[in-house]
Amino acid sequence: MSTRVGVLGATGAVGQRLIQLLVPHPEFEIAALTASESSAGRTYRDAAKWRVDTPIPDDIADLTVVGTDPEDVPDDVELLFSSLPSDVGAAVEPEFVEAGYVVSSNSSNGRMDEDIPLTIPEVNADHLGLLEVQRDERGWDGALIKNPNCSTITMVPTLAALDQFGLERVDVSTLQAVSGAGYSGVTSMEIIDNVIPHIGGEATKMETESRKLLGSFDGAEVTLHDADVSASCNRVPTLDGHLENVWADLEADPSIEAVAEAFESYPGVDLHSSPDRLIEVFEEPDRPQPRLDRMLGDGMAVSAGGIEATTHGVQFNCLAHNTMRGAAGASVLNGELLLEEGYL
Repeated sequence: MSTRVGVLGATGAVGQRLIQLLVPHPEFEIAALTASESSAGRTYRDAAKWRVDTPIPDDIADLTVVGTDPEDVPDDVELLFSSLPSDVGAAVEPEFVEAGYVVSSNSSNGRMDEDIPLTIPEVNADHLGLLEVQRDERGWDGALIKNPNCSTITMVPTLAALDQFGLERVDVSTLQAVSGAGYSGVTSMEIIDNVIPHIGGEATKMETESRKLLGSFDGAEVTLHDADVSASCNRVPTLDGHLENVWADLEADPSIEAVAEAFESYPGVDLHSSPDRLIEVFEEPDRPQPRLDRMLGDGMAVSAGGIEATTHGVQFNCLAHNTMRGAAGASVLNGELLLEEGYL
């Protein structure tokens, strides 16, 4: 029997990706779609300007959108996927959790809160234990879990694979696709024939979230990883796929072959949306590339290449699809983890 789920903020870019992933999902059934009050009461077909590269599903198109309020969502919905703007999520998500709903959220609010798990299932599934702390401290009947920022989630699996060599410092420069800013986030006049060397708040997210994701959980709290992380984030005129240039300082001195093996052998998890191989490695120095490689593993794999030795460690490039692995797919994967671990 499928688990009944809902999507908070269903008309936006990530909300549409969530619907695309959830409609054929073998474990989830969409039972509620929420949006702003201006969209509530309309059919999804009328409320959403559908922009995903597959047709809008007929049964979803005819669903009536409801307001983003716990009173508007059916009681038998067991899991909510949130793609709300962070300011809205900060106000609304706790209301849903207090009402008993379990929320897997892509919104940035609360990611660094001490009792909210920030999770990539292949990297730190054990951090899900924070939900017990969360419920005890906040008195919530439901639960709230976050997936990290789209640029962070591209890099962190590779860093987790390198941690066996003693990860000490990370410097990263990103080349981020325009879809990461949302459909109206960057105008064509800004980005065509251009690169924007700043994305507000993005560097801070990478620098803090990565240390939490790589940190250790002792059953009560997460201790941040002690590696220093420094990020420079840039918007480039690609549609999807964040490409990142990473320099990692390591305590050990592994060979390029050892680094490639660490990437390739990094384990996945037995969840529906996790790819068979989490990190795909290219030997070619000019790979990965967004247009060619963003859909590896149905858009859920991370790819790496251009591995070179440096004075203090290694340099490499990594890539992931920012609205699949980096946003909607990450939330769905966390939902699968919640189901697997008995939180629904």
